[in-house]
Amino acid sequence: MSLGAPTSSDACLSIVHSLMCHRQGGENETFAKRAIESLVKKLKEKKDELDSLIAAITTNGAHPSKCVTIQRTLDGRLQVAGRKGFPHVIYARLWRWPDLHKNELKHIKFCQFAFDLKYDSVCVNPYHYERVVAPTIGLSIQSTVPPTRLVKEEFVHDCVQMEVPPGREQGAKRAPRLPPAEPYRQPLPPLQLPESPHVPRSLCPALPMSPPVAPGSSLLSLPHGEGLLQIACPTPPPVALVQPPPQNGYPKLPYHRPPHHGSGPYQQPVSTHPGPEFWCSIAYFEMDVQVGEIFKVPSSCPVVIVDGYVDPSGGDRFCLGQLSNVHRTDASERARLHIGKGVQLECRGEGDVWMRCLSDHAVFVQSYYLDREAGRAPGDAVHKIYPGAYIKVFDLRQCHRQMQQQAATAQAAAAAQAAAVAGNIPGPGSVGGIAPAVGLSAAAGIGVDDLRRLCILRLSFVKGWGPDYPRQSIKHTPCWIEVHLHRALQLLDEVLHTMPAVEPSPLR
Repeated sequence: MSLGAPTSSDACLSIVHSLMCHRQGGENETFAKRAIESLVKKLKEKKDELDSLIAAITTNGAHPSKCVTIQRTLDGRLQVAGRKGFPHVIYARLWRWPDLHKNELKHIKFCQFAFDLKYDSVCVNPYHYERVVAPTIGLSIQSTVPPTRLVKEEFVHDCVQMEVPPGREQGAKRAPRLPPAEPYRQPLPPLQLPESPHVPRSLCPALPMSPPVAPGSSLLSLPHGEGLLQIACPTPPPVALVQPPPQNGYPKLPYHRPPHHGSGPYQQPVSTHPGPEFWCSIAYFEMDVQVGEIFKVPSSCPVVIVDGYVDPSGGDRFCLGQLSNVHRTDASERARLHIGKGVQLECRGEGDVWMRCLSDHAVFVQSYYLDREAGRAPGDAVHKIYPGAYIKVFDLRQCHRQMQQQAATAQAAAAAQAAAVAGNIPGPGSVGGIAPAVGLSAAAGIGVDDLRRLCILRLSFVKGWGPDYPRQSIKHTPCWIEVHLHRALQLLDEVLHTMPAVEPSPLR
């Protein structure tokens, strides 16, 4: 069991809080908490199984563990917060694979009470199952990780086999047989797990910073967050759990291998235009005041760390602790003390961005990609990222499609509006085409700044904002950063240059 992890003798609330810190964020916080509370209460009288669950979750399955069982229901499904699902799938989604399909689980061979065995008790230990795919899907999973690092069946020989109670194996009452599982509805792309690229610091020389920007020129008026989406820590791998050696004094975290450009089937680049010299630029703010100079990250350094230390900044590290502000408030001073190891931003492929929270405190992110993944309107939510979480926060292709759609919509609306004003589209009850023009003004009002917001990430340290907090705007938080993604801005420039000029047709 990991250092500081609770035991079965602790209060349910402490155990639930600890296990919540390891959920993957696929489910909303209320559902996850109800599901974990339900499981912990059922296991309170089975202390050895509860200890086994805590050890498995808090160590990410690094050691063999016993079955963790609950009573099977008549239809085999478990109801949590008004929703029904197979119990082993529910907990595997919570702690291992948020996007898991119910047909993708196969129990490992030393699991004595696996769901498929149809015993009265069902094992819900997420590390007693492996994620598999149907042969018809053609999904290939490859890994270059040494076999000794895989948290799969390598522990079989060392695992203490659990004995089935007398009479259980042959005379156990079987639950009614469930109907056949539904087939996959959509084929999945091949999935591969390549090594994460590592660029030595020697390839990232210290670079001069750009001069300060005029007040207000780098501030975009983004809509404040409405609603708070929480993403828990840490994200484990879909197949293998890899523990890379600590680097630069940062914590040893489970490493999730996200899809990498070039790791699967070849994807045509979004643009053939050469990439920018710098893949992003980062501006630091305290409240609504920019502090220090804009920090540019060269494309030769795909990974950059933004932390609260006072070391000189340069290349692949932006240290906020050494920035001075004569107008710094007490709130900003206190918050800066808790930035700590900050965050790591990683550019993958042509321009996707992943983020890891290295700080001991949560960070709060405004990301249109996460909005879309959560089914929210762009700019409608603030996402809470817990310490240790490693998630994707920006998708270049999605951003490109979105800017194309918005630009085309604005261009078409502007053309229609111009035609309406000119009297070419007289609507019913209109006078000189004025009424239709008013209806088109909203769509035509999309400007360049609106499109630029698609290419920007905003992140607040320590303190959140939105309806759940006293601060309604990120400009009211004590310390935050704004990250401009240059490849996306480059694509936006291409999109705007390819849009035809709007000229109203002459009145006939």
